[in-house]
Order: sequence, then C-alpha cells, then structure tokens
Amino acid sequence: MANVLPILTRDGQRKGEVTLPDGLFGVEPNTHVMHEAVLTYLANQRSGTASTKGRSDVRGGGRKPWRQKGTGRARVGSTRVAHWTGGGLAFGPKPRDHGRKLPKATRRLALKSALSTKALRDEIVIVEDIELSKVSTKEMAAVLTGVGAGAARTLLVVASSDEKLLLSVRNLKHVAVVLARNLTTYHLLQAQMVVVTESALAALQEVFGE
Repeated sequence: MANVLPILTRDGQRKGEVTLPDGLFGVEPNTHVMHEAVLTYLANQRSGTASTKGRSDVRGGGRKPWRQKGTGRARVGSTRVAHWTGGGLAFGPKPRDHGRKLPKATRRLALKSALSTKALRDEIVIVEDIELSKVSTKEMAAVLTGVGAGAARTLLVVASSDEKLLLSVRNLKHVAVVLARNLTTYHLLQAQMVVVTESALAALQEVFGE
C-alpha cells in the first residue's frame, strides 16, 4: 500500500499531499544491513591517530643497567623496558585506518530500509521548502513546532545548502540538518522525527531512486 502523506506549510497547515515512492519508503526493512551500515559509518568517523611510544621510541636505555649475574637482582637489559618507570608502552596503540567499506547496493538497501522504517512508524513529515528572510533561531524553532517536530530529536533533510537556515538551526541542540544527497542510515536512525522538504524529497528520488 502506498504511503500518502500531507504536505505541510511552515505553520503546520495542510496544503496538499504526496505519495511516497515505494522504491524508497516501501521496502521490507532489513535490520542486518542497517546494522552494518551504522557500524561502517561510525568506523569511518574514527581518526585512528592514537599513538604511544614503545621501548624503541623512548629516550635512553642504551646501556645495560647492571651485569647479568652475581648482583642478586633480576636480570634486565635496558632501563626502558615496559615494566620500568620511563619505559616504553607494550602493545600500545599506533596510527591505523579504521575505515570499512560497504557495497553500494548494500548501502542503498540500508538507507531504504531506514526510510521505510520511519514511514511505518509515522516519523516522517513532508513540508514545503523553508526560506528564511534572516537568521532567526526563534523563527526556525516555531517552524519545527508548527509541523509537529518541536520537542523530538529531529533530522531536517534539505535539497541544498542554505546559510541562513544552517545558522538558524545551529543553536537548536535537538535538530540536525543534512543535505539529501548526503543522507545516511545513521542520520535516520538517530532521529526521532524526520522532516523532509518538498525539494529534498525530489532530490532523494533522483539520487537514491531506481
């Protein structure tokens, strides 16, 4: 059955309706691929720059501190071994690439599964394109409240970058903005409510539709 949603104005009034494309919002949600997509996204956010010094990296320790036998003390070859103060760290982290790759078809299936999950839960709102005359957090908060997404953790999906809108949303801690072409499964699953503008919906169909 096709998902038909109203198109809301900025103050929450109904101005029409739209049929969500089944290719994006009507697939059977696949939990496994959504899980893999989220793990891949989070892994790719890691910088992998953590680094420590091993015994070959720390300064000193070139001379054996005492002779091997006859002192009554444990044998030791360097003052920079891991169990000595000032020694190198054993098996510490080194810079590495945590990146993961996911096939394009799998990424798209995960995204469609997330969109379909939101549609099934009635957590998607379609609104007319939001154009602000000036930077105003108060005005942006009123728009989100008017369309029923005032208190929830909200993801606003737009078609193109708008500096006034981005600056207006910046101080709304529960609101995130993403371009339609950059939408990910992680973004969708993090949000309690997804607000999609009319032009962003068209962009989603163009970028991710089949």
